Amino acid sequence: QVQLVESGGGPVQAGGSLRLSCAASGSFVSIDAMGWYRQAPGKQRDLVASITIGGGTNYADPVKGRFTISRDNAKNTVYLQMNSLKPEDTAVYYCNADVYVRVYRRLELWGEGTLVTVSS
Repeated sequence: QVQLVESGGGPVQAGGSLRLSCAASGSFVSIDAMGWYRQAPGKQRDLVASITIGGGTNYADPVKGRFTISRDNAKNTVYLQMNSLKPEDTAVYYCNADVYVRVYRRLELWGEGTLVTVSS
């Protein structure tokens, strides 16, 4: 019933920027933490950035200073602004959210992913 839908991915030149968006829709009580993960070919899915409901953020070392995560609670949306992109940022980016479908029933949801391809 609850879905996360990502958008904003695509091809970009090294040094360029992209802004990813992820919107939650459906029936739920609230959304707690949200985040972005990425998975490069042949690699594990790793955390890129996360943000608490209060706006506290955490970033993986490779993206610190280049990426910014933010959220709009009124729109149930999380964003990832990606600047100074590098070829090693190429991956499928997945949105993640901790969603409460009932007061004490928490579900971890994943979006389908959006591909970011950074060319050199």
